[in-house]
Amino acid sequence: MKLSLDLSESLKIALGALAANKSRGALTALGIIIGIVAVITTMTAANGLQNTFRQTFASVGSDVIYVSKRPWVQMGQDFSLNNRPEITLAVSDALTRRLRGRAVVSPSISGQSNVKFETNELDSINIIGSTDKQVQVSSMVPSSGRFLMPFDVQYKRRVAVIGWDVADGLFGKSNPLGKVFKIGRFDFTVIGVMEKQGGSFFGGPNFDRQVSIPISTFAKTLGTSGGRINVNVAIKTPATERPEDFEFEAKGIMRSIRGLKPVEKDDFSINKLDTLLDAYNNTMGVVVLVGLAITGLSLFVGGVGVMNIMLVSVTERTREIGIRKAIGAKRRSILLQFLFESSIICLFGGILGLLIAGGITAIINAKLMPASLSPAIILIALAVSVFVGVVSGMIPAWRGARLDPIEALRYE
Repeated sequence: MKLSLDLSESLKIALGALAANKSRGALTALGIIIGIVAVITTMTAANGLQNTFRQTFASVGSDVIYVSKRPWVQMGQDFSLNNRPEITLAVSDALTRRLRGRAVVSPSISGQSNVKFETNELDSINIIGSTDKQVQVSSMVPSSGRFLMPFDVQYKRRVAVIGWDVADGLFGKSNPLGKVFKIGRFDFTVIGVMEKQGGSFFGGPNFDRQVSIPISTFAKTLGTSGGRINVNVAIKTPATERPEDFEFEAKGIMRSIRGLKPVEKDDFSINKLDTLLDAYNNTMGVVVLVGLAITGLSLFVGGVGVMNIMLVSVTERTREIGIRKAIGAKRRSILLQFLFESSIICLFGGILGLLIAGGITAIINAKLMPASLSPAIILIALAVSVFVGVVSGMIPAWRGARLDPIEALRYE
């Protein structure tokens, strides 16, 4: 009961003191506002980067493994990778035979070329030689027209499925289906337009600036003779198997196709989306920690500012503290009064900081990448604000609570 009375009385006195010094309280909160804005913006930007990353690679598929010459993520230099044999169409065909009836195998070849329609030309467009299996291993589907069919690959037809940006850059608002455009010096007919994917992630693949053509046509027109070109093979894990188990099986099949002995190392790489996610999380974890450490200095400076102002406040109100003690106020009441003052100042700063950070987040979301203030971030911001207030006010409050009432009454 006595504690609740102390709490309510201390809170009233603290609010009265803050109301009497509004300008000082607002200026004191400024450091906390800047600190909260810096920390919250860092956290929301990190979440926005993660959302953009996941959106960019969402179509890759978490249940798909990729057989490639090189690993997607490589730590340091490994010149032995240059000596690895290429993944060829023959290897892809062998994998298809071994996994027929169990898993979908989708080979692809990639390159870059200029594309042109009449006077409109786009540079450095990703050209993908693929098959009809591509739509089975990814979530990307045409928004209009159709994707490649088996007979397109079999007869080496010069047909193409174009990305959203390619369609807009070459054909504008007109319907591109059935129109003939050039990839390099070869004519291709548009048979489909893919759904809009939404750009790329800092140099990652931009699926909207991509053109898919039959893999056989790619090898004939844009590749090298004899089919000795590097192929990436996507294999969709059977629904009845775990991706981890199927990965070992695929590795065993590849070693068998390559004729590797048990003591020989793999001369190929098995890649998956988890590899990119792990690399991203490791990198972003370090970046976010460094960012929070730097922006956390703003909160530290703000906390020091609050502490200084509270020390001044204690000094100015020494006689008041002496009077309160003389009429029976306990140390606990004085301590709570100044802790409430510092905590309310910092909480006020935290709320204003959240409002400003919310506006910045809205701009980031509209102009740069998907970002939002999650409930967890809001709660953390408010909790940190109160914590800074308690820590900053502890020394001034303790000094005020320990004042000798007789000495305090003599203070002028």
